[in-house]
Amino acid sequence: MKKVLNNHGKLRPMAAAILAWLAAPLQVLAQSSEQILPAVTVEGARSVSDTNQYPVTTESVTAGQVADTVNAVTVEDALKYLPNVLVRRRFIGDTQAPMATRTTGINASARSLIFADGILLSTLVNNNNQNGSPQWFMVAPDEIDRIDVLYGPFAAAYPGNSYGAVTEIITRMPRQFEASAKVTVANQHFSQYGTRDHYPSTQASVNLGDRAGDLSWWFSVNHLNSFSQPVTSLTINQSATAATGSAPLLAGAIADRNRTGAPIQVLGAGNLTHTVQDTAKLKLAYDFSPALTAAYTLGYWQNNADAFSQSYLTTATGAPYFGGTGSVNIAGNAYSASSIGGLFSSNSTDQAHWMQALSLKTKNSGSLNWEVIATHFNYGNELARTSTGPYPLAQNAGPGRIADASDTGWTTLDVKGTWRQKGRGARHSVSFGAHADQYKLANPTYNTSDWINGDKGALFSDSRGKTRTEAIWAQDAWRIAPDLMATIGGRYERWRAYDGFNFATSGSGTGFPVTQPEVADSGFSPKLSLTWQASNDWSMTGSFGKALRFPTVGELYQNVQTGQSFTQANPFLKPEKVLAGELALERRTSDSKLRISLFEEHVSDALISQTSSIPGVAVPVSFVQNVDKTRQRGIELVGQKKDVLIKGLELNGSLTYVDARITANAGYVATTPGAASVGKRTPYVPEWRATAVATYKPDEKWSYTLAGRYSSRLYATVDNTDINPATYQGFEGYFVADLRIRYQLDRHWSAATGIDNLNNRKYILFHPFPQRTLYAELKYDF
Repeated sequence: MKKVLNNHGKLRPMAAAILAWLAAPLQVLAQSSEQILPAVTVEGARSVSDTNQYPVTTESVTAGQVADTVNAVTVEDALKYLPNVLVRRRFIGDTQAPMATRTTGINASARSLIFADGILLSTLVNNNNQNGSPQWFMVAPDEIDRIDVLYGPFAAAYPGNSYGAVTEIITRMPRQFEASAKVTVANQHFSQYGTRDHYPSTQASVNLGDRAGDLSWWFSVNHLNSFSQPVTSLTINQSATAATGSAPLLAGAIADRNRTGAPIQVLGAGNLTHTVQDTAKLKLAYDFSPALTAAYTLGYWQNNADAFSQSYLTTATGAPYFGGTGSVNIAGNAYSASSIGGLFSSNSTDQAHWMQALSLKTKNSGSLNWEVIATHFNYGNELARTSTGPYPLAQNAGPGRIADASDTGWTTLDVKGTWRQKGRGARHSVSFGAHADQYKLANPTYNTSDWINGDKGALFSDSRGKTRTEAIWAQDAWRIAPDLMATIGGRYERWRAYDGFNFATSGSGTGFPVTQPEVADSGFSPKLSLTWQASNDWSMTGSFGKALRFPTVGELYQNVQTGQSFTQANPFLKPEKVLAGELALERRTSDSKLRISLFEEHVSDALISQTSSIPGVAVPVSFVQNVDKTRQRGIELVGQKKDVLIKGLELNGSLTYVDARITANAGYVATTPGAASVGKRTPYVPEWRATAVATYKPDEKWSYTLAGRYSSRLYATVDNTDINPATYQGFEGYFVADLRIRYQLDRHWSAATGIDNLNNRKYILFHPFPQRTLYAELKYDF
């Protein structure tokens, strides 16, 4: 294993003490509708949608299923085989892992919501696969009791960000003393272009919990040490200029084509990352009475990561080449040595995040119950240092930049209530609530003379701002007849963005500060669902919902810079307006389930990054814009059956087809002659997705699982000009098979082994994704 240079990943003390602080109509009627069907309940557990009577199609996975079927190192692994869910985790320990759903892509993190016990893990300061990615690391796999994924914007309790899906992670609290310890090791063999190496990972966790009278508590610590495969490829466009006889001859470059089909040379690999992460979690719950419980959660996470570049180029003496001056000869063509040198860099990340929540909840048998929950997420430290000097000297010192997002965070407050009509002939169950949140983004970048240990120098760029939302909502589950239920609801939201500021430095060194104006919007989102229970086994549900997805701070206040020209960010992005529907037919028995869903979604003013013209800038640039209209429609088939042919064999799987199209886009500017966006596939939404899982449990000790995940290729551009998916920055289709074997040695000890990507599919989703990876796990439960 190559040593990572400039390793800043030393373990720091987790925290000297746990501190208790708490900071602050309708345009197109979809031809289908959604479902109030009960969630995919397993082993008698009740899902979030069952408990709250939300009219949403729900798929679930329990802790027991995860233990038997998933090679889980981090919590997002648990979602691996749920229908139409893809978490773009590039390597174990990746902090940029957004979730995609059946109608939303892997670069749209703000189109889905992730909660853990009511605490928002979604980073709604941006809508991308970078600093908008969820805070998955605040939950350890061993905490999970169950995970529910609710599809579509059909529950009034959730904001418009739910139009992809809502993931509710429910963790457990102990009923008596319990303790556990687990160690998991993984090893990936990776071979692509000029990189061939093994990349190991180790995860260790300890959990303690108890209940003494009215007080219950849970404490967990988790440590992860991981090495990644190359996350980027270092490429340069193919030169058409013949090299001169005096230019040094270099070997090692690999000819390829970029995602638009143009010839390139692959010169190296970038962002080979070593990450060391630690998480500590404390949960307290106290029963003031049998009907009133208070709970407090405090989480702390730290990450130290270092990344470096690898060169495939070698000189005539066999020494690695990282760039220089003049020109060089690669395969007979001339290339700028300084352009090659600009491809190589190192970077380090130092992060420390705090999460906390305080809740008060009733659980009485009367008609009315309520809950209040306040949460706060704070970036205590968020520094990213990047070298800008020449390689390989930059691995040890030299100029660079420091990005500091330490003042970023968010606060939420929710008040919820449920009133259920009691007595004979009761027909109504009403849920209602109020919501408030604030999101803050602060991300200045500074020049520095020493990117490793130097202080911040002159300001290079800055993007900052805030958003605030207030909402009220209500819905009534009305049983019209014994076999017919209607759920009617709505959500009113008021949103504003303020304190926006941008600063950018042009190529000549001139700074451009811009104070952005305050903007505001509001709207009402109605919801309607009708369920017919045709028989004990069969039910049919049609649902319709409108959603408003307001822009994030990052979408509003991004800098746009082209060469020496700078254009201020656009704070006037309009909210996405979503009309969605689903028609679902489900058959459920004690040992099987079958669901067929027809769904359709129309999005007006969809916020998508595309290339367009900006007044005063000679060439088109890419930035987030409102695309006039997109339409996604499809069909989903989900099935599950126990004891298939033989006792102990369970099969489950899903198959989804989506026709996703851009139907209007007046702001589009062609990137190539004759290109168009109308009628092309919506970016990042594949046509086909499928999962299949076969688990055989011959007895209480052994479980054997063989699983598969499939996705067709997808496009990343609005005009679908990325015609070559099998290259860096392309998006390939793939089929990946996984294997897991678990053995319960005795009451306390269990062991498991497994392989992800058993068939060693080498595929790219913008980044090279993990190849065959072996796992081994040992766990002790007290």
